[in-house]
Amino acid sequence: MCAHQPLCPATDSPAAHVVAAHPEQGWSLLCDGAIVFDDTGELLPDGRVLEPRRLAVAA
Repeated sequence: MCAHQPLCPATDSPAAHVVAAHPEQGWSLLCDGAIVFDDTGELLPDGRVLEPRRLAVAA
């Protein structure tokens, strides 16, 4: 899927770049196969889901 030389970075690496962006739908496909959502959630190539990272709000 990716043309990185050397090979594409690992899924947990921040070095992956966007290969398809769909801001109207709220997601982007990264070169490592991960899908990143605008709410900061992620769907990894192996099917795992990373929950959105939200900041705690002080009461």
